Amino acid sequence: MIDLYEIQRAMRQMRKAAMQRGVVAILDLGTSQTTCLILRFDGGHVPGTDGVGPLAGQSRFRVIGAATTRSRGMRFGEIDVMQETERALRTVVQAAQKMAQVRVDHAIACFSGAGPRSYGLAGQIDLSGESVREADIAAVLASCEVPDLGPDRTVLHAQPVNFALDHRSGLTDPRGQVGNTLAADLHLLSVDAGVVRNLLHCVKRCDLELAGIASSAYASGIAALVEDEQSIGAACIDMGGGTTGISIFMRGHMIYADSVRIGGAHVTSDISKGFGISLSLAEKIKCYHGGLVPTGRDDRDMIELTGETGDWEHDRREISRSELIGIMRPRVEETLEAVRERLDAAGFEALPSQKIVLTGGASQVPGLMGLAARMLGHQVRLGRPLRVQGLPQAATGPGFSAAVGLSMFAAHPQDEWWDFEIPAERYPGRSLRRAVKWLKENW
Repeated sequence: MIDLYEIQRAMRQMRKAAMQRGVVAILDLGTSQTTCLILRFDGGHVPGTDGVGPLAGQSRFRVIGAATTRSRGMRFGEIDVMQETERALRTVVQAAQKMAQVRVDHAIACFSGAGPRSYGLAGQIDLSGESVREADIAAVLASCEVPDLGPDRTVLHAQPVNFALDHRSGLTDPRGQVGNTLAADLHLLSVDAGVVRNLLHCVKRCDLELAGIASSAYASGIAALVEDEQSIGAACIDMGGGTTGISIFMRGHMIYADSVRIGGAHVTSDISKGFGISLSLAEKIKCYHGGLVPTGRDDRDMIELTGETGDWEHDRREISRSELIGIMRPRVEETLEAVRERLDAAGFEALPSQKIVLTGGASQVPGLMGLAARMLGHQVRLGRPLRVQGLPQAATGPGFSAAVGLSMFAAHPQDEWWDFEIPAERYPGRSLRRAVKWLKENW
């Protein structure tokens, strides 16, 4: 397992350097679209309440540059061809820098793949009637028993989501309060370490210093869910090109995340194979004529297919919209069925509110909300990213939720395990690695 603990701490220091310089790039590496936003921070600092460490609080920012490009070299939200991904990343960063008329050296990135897995951990320490200090918070987080994450897995997020002091639960900042027992609940999200390694390497090859890394499901939830939904409980379904991300929020914190390796690109591929047309034409037909709910006039609505095979009859065909719906709907139903299985496994039914928010580029298909409400059995709405200052009108659609959420994450990061002085031997993977090193040196 790569030592992401030290990498995360180093990235936190990079973020401070970027904040002092005043500009940072936001990178959303999606399967079908790569987005770059450039943020300028004004240096203002507004104290916040959602957190207990030095990073709690919010800095004001505005978007001064934005650019998108078609992703290359990405598959299932992961880097598949390094050179192609690097080329797309350089293209989008240079375009955003040109718009902002400033050079950026630091970037914060998010991605949707790597097979995320959620763990709910709990820890407890005795205080003996003393007031809670920063060291006590570090100690209670260190007391959380970390399970075996599996081979070549690493921790992406490790966020305290709840504190309890002498059976008074729901505390966000217990510092300064007096009690006998301090308990904490920690949400840990693990991912494939190889995917993270490749992402770190790709960003470095683009002459950028990585100042942070996050899950796209988490970032999309921050942007698409309003404050009340994050507080009383809601799920964000981020329907991207190669994957569909799932995140559940409660009391303002993410408590579960997962992903399904099906997205909008699979619908496009089905259309391409079903009608024997190119992927570009299939994408165009999906965007302009696609739908999921049949109507009485679909058999009469004809769609012209154009090709370049040289066969006149094949290149000049017409299909009905009902045929198009017949190809699109089964794949979307498969996606929603997989999402429902993940929500059931996470215990979503036990939350006080079971609201579901759909976002992401693939969520804009007509009829999706009605189909999702019937299949998932909950209140469903289409979520757009919250407005941030300076964001271009073209970047306000559901497909930009992850990028906007990552901007908000950059300005208002939640405290994580590595923001505290956790004893080294308590971090997952360290004790085993030290034992292996000792064996190699002594035997």
